[in-house]
Amino acid sequence: MSEDRGFSGFISRARERGKLVVQPRMGFSSPVEMARGLAAVRAARALTVGTITLDSYTRTGQLDEARRALADGIQLNGYPIVTHGPKVTREILGGVVSQAFPVQVRHGSSLPGDIFNAIVDSGLVTTEGGPVSYCLPYNRTPLRLAVQEWRRCTELLAERKHAHLETFGGCMLGQLCPPSMLIALSVLEGMFFAQHGISSISLSYAQQTSAEQDREALAVLNRVASELLPGVEWHVVLYTYMGVFPATRAGALDLLGDAAMLAVRGGAERLIVKTPVETHRIPTIEENVEALEFAAAAAEHERLRDEPPANVVDTGLYDEVRALVERVLELDNMIGSALVRAFEAGYLDVPYCLHPDNRGATSSHLDSEGKLGWARTGSLPLPAVRGPAAELTSSDLLAALSYVARSYDRVPVME
Repeated sequence: MSEDRGFSGFISRARERGKLVVQPRMGFSSPVEMARGLAAVRAARALTVGTITLDSYTRTGQLDEARRALADGIQLNGYPIVTHGPKVTREILGGVVSQAFPVQVRHGSSLPGDIFNAIVDSGLVTTEGGPVSYCLPYNRTPLRLAVQEWRRCTELLAERKHAHLETFGGCMLGQLCPPSMLIALSVLEGMFFAQHGISSISLSYAQQTSAEQDREALAVLNRVASELLPGVEWHVVLYTYMGVFPATRAGALDLLGDAAMLAVRGGAERLIVKTPVETHRIPTIEENVEALEFAAAAAEHERLRDEPPANVVDTGLYDEVRALVERVLELDNMIGSALVRAFEAGYLDVPYCLHPDNRGATSSHLDSEGKLGWARTGSLPLPAVRGPAAELTSSDLLAALSYVARSYDRVPVME
């Protein structure tokens, strides 16, 4: 058996076997249900990672509200790790988490100090987020404050053996953010983690509106990471489309299957899955397991196909990413400070993000092939925008937001 290197060792063993690792986004407020969910994910017919997704009260630091809800018997939308305390969480993990089944905590907090304390006190060492990606989309926490808190939390986790952090930077707002910004933020947050002591990281990217563009994006992400993260163990994690999901079961499964195939062909080694009921309600344990097994089967089918990989067309995405990253790195030797200064100057600027520290001078558009491009680049240090750069109207924006759902649900486009 390979040496136990925690999450990185698990991913390495999966790579050696040619297997895609699949993972749900699952969390329950009941410890009994959370334990049952982890056991079911571990027993799935797939190579899986367990997930403990936290509730919204815990994410936003409303711990009194979480305690009150539990006392009143109210079911939360995730697991309140701080409120339950490390003893309960350790009991949940006992007999489940192992070298063959790591468990990751997912939360969404810009100020995660209490959460990180609870994670390490519970014996866990794998979580995710980032100073930008868990700040700008979700709240109005000043970016400078989020960076300071994430530095402290990253250094706390780095003291633990086999610590692993996943950047959420490649998933900003879930949709309509051009790939160059997603890749740049993913790599920059990964570099932030490495600078503060984490030697095992994963870099995220969210499936977007064009499979061809996504293949290029994953190739560029792998290339840039190999250039800028020497001495760090890293892998790429792909998120199944995070925007408006197809409403039909057939459409949702087609989209999930395409995400699995993209992961195999694009060089991602882990896939975060979504279920066919995403647009209707929170999925059950059984529905999560079904989605995991479906994605794993689709990935295996793609892996066994006797076809050469499709050529990746160079559209200049690599040059865009390097321009963004290098301009940020010029601002300060400390990545966190450089990120703050980059947003202040508009060198980083996320389309349609309403956070006060985001300039909001950029926007995107979808071309006739469904590829995302820049409509307005503001102060981004990018090469000249290629192709049409028409501003999205309100009706264009609504159409773009539902583009994937309509495409997979086979909804005809009304002229």
